[in-house]
Amino acid sequence: MNKFSQWLVAGALCTGAGLAAAQTLPEPANVLQLSSTGSVEVTQDLLVMTLAATREGRDAAAVQSQLQQVLDAALATARAEAQPRQLEVRTGNFGIYPRNDKDGKITGWQGRAELVLQGRDFDRITRTAAKINGMPVSQTGFGLSREAREKVEGQAQTEAIQSFQAKAKALAQSFGFERYTVREVSVNTNDMGFAPRVAMMAKSMTAEAAPPIPVEAGKSQVMVNVSGSVQMLK
Repeated sequence: MNKFSQWLVAGALCTGAGLAAAQTLPEPANVLQLSSTGSVEVTQDLLVMTLAATREGRDAAAVQSQLQQVLDAALATARAEAQPRQLEVRTGNFGIYPRNDKDGKITGWQGRAELVLQGRDFDRITRTAAKINGMPVSQTGFGLSREAREKVEGQAQTEAIQSFQAKAKALAQSFGFERYTVREVSVNTNDMGFAPRVAMMAKSMTAEAAPPIPVEAGKSQVMVNVSGSVQMLK
C-alpha cells in the first residue's frame, strides 16, 4: 500500500470513528422547554378608511373609463388634504369583471375602484372622506402605527423575559434542582388588534348627503412571546 492509500484509509477510519462517537452521544438530560408571554394594551392610533365606487355596463372600456374618472376626481380631493403620517392617500383595488347569464354568456361588465385614506388624524380623514363625491366609505379599520407599537414593545418584552426567568427558576426548584442555565431562546412580537369594520353605504352619495362618519378607536394588544429551553443544574 502506497503512502497516499494509507492516508485515505486513515482518514476514513477517523471519519468513521467520529460518526460513531456522534451517534452514541447521550441525549441531554434535565432539559426543560418553556415559554412565556408579555402583553401591553394600547389605544389604536391609526385609522384606515376605504372608499369604493362601482359601475356596471355592457362595454368593459366604458365601465373602466367611468371608474377612472371617479377615482381621478377623488384623488384630487384627497391629495389636497394629505399630510405626512396624519392623512396619506393611496389607491386600492381596481378591477373589471364580466357579468354572465345562467348559460355562462357574458351579458355585461361590472367594476370596482377603491381609494384608501390612512393616518393618525381621524377628524381629517373622516372630513376628507365626506368631501369625496361618488365614492362612499365601504370599510374602516383601526390599528397601531409603527411608532406606537415600538414604544410599548420594550415593556412587553421585559415582562415576557422576567416571566420566563421566574418560571424557569420555579420549575427547576420544583424538580429538585438549585439553578438553571439557558440553552436556547427566541423572542417574537405580535400585534393583535387591526380590526376592519364594514360600513354599509349606498352605491352613490353626494357630498352634502355624506356627513363625516363618527369613528372611535379601540384597543390593541402588543404581545411578546419568549420561548426556549433551559438546562436544570444541581
